[in-house]
Parts: sequence; structure tokens; C-alpha cells
Amino acid sequence: MADIQTTRRQNQKRRTRKDLLQAASRLMKQGCKPGLEQIAEEAMVSRATAYRHFPSMDALLLEASLEVAMPDADEFFRKHASADPVERLTRIDAALHDMILANEGPLRMMLAHSLERAAKGENDIEVPLRQNRRTPMIEAALEPARKQFKPAALETLTQALALVIGTEAMVVFKDVLQLDDARARKVRRWAIRALVDAARRPEARE
Repeated sequence: MADIQTTRRQNQKRRTRKDLLQAASRLMKQGCKPGLEQIAEEAMVSRATAYRHFPSMDALLLEASLEVAMPDADEFFRKHASADPVERLTRIDAALHDMILANEGPLRMMLAHSLERAAKGENDIEVPLRQNRRTPMIEAALEPARKQFKPAALETLTQALALVIGTEAMVVFKDVLQLDDARARKVRRWAIRALVDAARRPEARE
């Protein structure tokens, strides 16, 4: 019972964090720079609750600006008929790559903030340091091909793809490997195809 209650509490805190980001994003789309009270009211939570989920107003607005820039998973594939997972994942990768390039500064700042908080021991397991935006996109890309994979393999594939699609991958390609954009795209596409092929193998269990 205690584990169930803990899970429910964690899920509620994650939903609240997401609600705050979406509320801030809606207000920003209206052309204003909202304050904490306005965001809390829009999200239907208290000011104190909003403060518990973000270390500062600047951090909330920074992440909300990225929420605005992120493609919507449902809208992204609405007019795309292909069910091929590699093709769909490649489209996701290309869209996120363009978004990351256009928002590289804010994304690096958000990453720095989360690393700093983790180094200070502020990583509460019930409240994520970062919003997980890439997984819904990956899941939407894989949805038409779910039956091609065993459940455990599909879960592992989704998690493995999150390692090669996103901000951290950009940092590795650019800062560590010092690759240009064209080479980085080629490597990511190779990795996407390799991971999908591995997950399709009959022996894939984990």
C-alpha cells in the first residue's frame, strides 16, 4: 500500500510540474511574460506549490519557452501515413535537431541548471529535475509498429533511443566528438536504425 501511495504522489507531482509548464507556455503564447501568481492561477495551484517545483521564476520561464518550441507528438504525425518506425524516428530526430539548434543557448542553460541542482543533492525523486519531452515523441513514432516488438524490447528500445535523440546527444556530438551537424545527423540515423533492428530480433528480451 505504501508503494502505491508513493507512486501516486510521485505521479501527481510530475503532473503538477507539467501543468505549471503548460500554463506558463499558454500565457507566453499570448504575448506576455507571466508572473508566478499568474502562472499558478492558470495551472490552478497555489503559489507555494509552484515554488516547490522550480528553483526560480527564471528557471520556470526558461523551460516554458522550450515547451513552446517543442513539437506536439499527436500533431506531428497526424498527416504522416508511414508506419515504418525508422522513418518516423528519423523525422522526430530531424525535428528535434532543428529545435535544439534554434534554442541551443536556453537548452544548455537548462541542462546546466539541472546538473547544478543534482550536484547540490536537490534531486528529489518525486519531482523530476527535467521534464521528459522526448519520450512522448519517441512513443508516438513507435506506436504504429508496436506489434513488431516484444513488450520488454519495446520498452528498452524507447529508453535507448532517448540516449541518442535530444540535448545531451547534441552536447556529445558537438563538444566531445566535435562533429559537424551533417556527420552528427548521419551517426544518429545509423544508431536509430541499429537500435530498431536490435529490438526486432527474436532473442530481444530486455
